[in-house]
Amino acid sequence: MALNLMLQGTMSNAGKSLLAAALCRIFKQDGYRVAPFKSQNMALNSFITAAGGEMGRAQVVQAEAAGLAPDVRMNPILLKPTTDVGSQVIVNWQVVGNMRAMEYYRRKREFLPAVLDAYAGLDREYDVLVIEGAGSPAEINLKENDIVNMGLAELLNAPVLIAGDIDRGGVFAQLLGTQLLLEESERRRVKGFIINKFRGDVSILAPGIRMLEERGGVPVVGVVPYMQISLEDEDSLTTRFDARQEAAVDIAVIRFPRISNFTDFSVFEQFEDVSLRYVDSVEKLHHPDMILLPGSKNTMEDLKWMRQNGLEAAILHRSAETFIFGICGGYQMLGKQIADPHGVETGGVIRGMGLLPVTTELGEQKVRTRVGGEILGGMLDGCELSGYEIHMGISRPEGDCEPFCRIRDEITGKERTDGVFAGNVCGTYVHGIFDHGSIAGKIVRHLAERKGLVLGEDGVDYGLFKEQQYDKLAATLRKYLDLDAIYKMMREYE
Repeated sequence: MALNLMLQGTMSNAGKSLLAAALCRIFKQDGYRVAPFKSQNMALNSFITAAGGEMGRAQVVQAEAAGLAPDVRMNPILLKPTTDVGSQVIVNWQVVGNMRAMEYYRRKREFLPAVLDAYAGLDREYDVLVIEGAGSPAEINLKENDIVNMGLAELLNAPVLIAGDIDRGGVFAQLLGTQLLLEESERRRVKGFIINKFRGDVSILAPGIRMLEERGGVPVVGVVPYMQISLEDEDSLTTRFDARQEAAVDIAVIRFPRISNFTDFSVFEQFEDVSLRYVDSVEKLHHPDMILLPGSKNTMEDLKWMRQNGLEAAILHRSAETFIFGICGGYQMLGKQIADPHGVETGGVIRGMGLLPVTTELGEQKVRTRVGGEILGGMLDGCELSGYEIHMGISRPEGDCEPFCRIRDEITGKERTDGVFAGNVCGTYVHGIFDHGSIAGKIVRHLAERKGLVLGEDGVDYGLFKEQQYDKLAATLRKYLDLDAIYKMMREYE
C-alpha cells in the first residue's frame, strides 16, 4: 500500500491544487513514485488522456508535476456545470448524463465503487498518493455520504492537512471554524494547518499562529507565501480573468459565462510583448489584434449572451481587420447555424455569427480523442499540431472552403480534415493547439508585423517552461513547509 496524504481547504480556491502539485513534485524529487488523486472534481477545464479518457485539468497539472502521463483514474468523477443547478456527470470516461445538483447528491454513493477501484489501482502502482479534497469539509449541508473530503479520508485512512487562504482575510477563523464543524473522529484525522498565500513579514503572524495551534490542537506546518507561479488552473475564481497589462500585441479572449478550457491560451502569457485579456463587455473589448473565442459548456446560451450584450456585433464589426480564432464552442459560434435536435443544451436552432461557412448539429455522443497533424493554410501553413478534441457537436463545412488542418486521430488512427479558414477568421475543434511547437510564436510575430513591429523572441518552449515552474514551486514549498512533520504524519498512517 502507498503512503498517502490528503489536502483539504477551508473554501474553494484556497490553494489545494497548487499545494498538491508542489508535493507531487517534491516526492518525485525525493525518489518516490507519486501520483495525484481527486475523487470528484467540478470544472469546465478538462483534458483528454492518451487513452481517450476525460479528466480535470488540476490533476493533469499534478500528474505533470509528478512526471506522469495523465491517467483518468486520478480523477474518476468529473462534474461539468451546464447550468447554475446542473452538471454533466462523467464517471471513469463515461458520460452518465446531465443531473441537477439534488439528483447527483442523492445518487453519488452509486459512484463510490468507481472511486475506490480507481484509487486501488493507483495504490498498487505508486509509493505515495497525494489526495485533494473539494470545496470545504465543513460544508455541513453536503457532508452526508461524503465521497470527496472527510468521508473519503476515512475510507482511504489518510491523514489530512487543511489549508486556509490568508489573502482573503480571516484565516484563523477559517481554520478554527472548519475544525469546529468537524465530527470528533474527523478532527482526530487533521494533523496540521497550512496558511497559504501570505504576503509580508511572517513574524507578525507569530501570536496568531501560537493561538491557532493552542486552540486547534495541531501544528501549523507551513506559512506559504503568495507565489508568482505561472501554471494552468481550472477554477472559475482564477486571477487570470482579472489580469490587466499593456503590451505591443493585444489579444482578447471572450469570457463567456460558461467558458471552458481557457487554459488553451495560457501559453500567450509567457510572451513579454503580449497582453492577454479576458473581456465580458463591449467596453472592455477595445481594438485587439486578435480575438479568441474559447470553448463553452453551453454554446447556444453563451452565443445568446454575446448577442444580447453587444459583443457579437462588435466582433462582426472588427472581423474585416482583426484576426479571429475560435476553438470548439467558439468555432461553432462562428458558423452559420447551430442545431440541437436532441436537447443536449437548450434544444432548437440558433443562427450563428456567420463568419465561417459551417453548420453544427449537437449530438448525443461526445467526441473525446487525441489528435496530431498539420495546419493547411494562412500564417500557420505547414505547422505541425498536437492536441485533443472534446465536444458534443459535428460541424460540416459548406461549399468550397479551406480546411484549417489535416489531423490523425491518435485513438482510432483515422485521418480527416478539421476546421475552416475564411479570411481573417478560422476555427477548429483542437484544444491545446497553441501549446505545440512554434505555433503561438508565429501568431505573435505575425500580429506584430501587421502593426509594423519586429519582435526579437522566437517563442517559448512551453513544456520546458512548465517544468521550470514545477521545480520553482517545489523549491518554494521546501523552504516554507515542515516536510519532516509531513513525512512523519504519513508514516503514522502506513
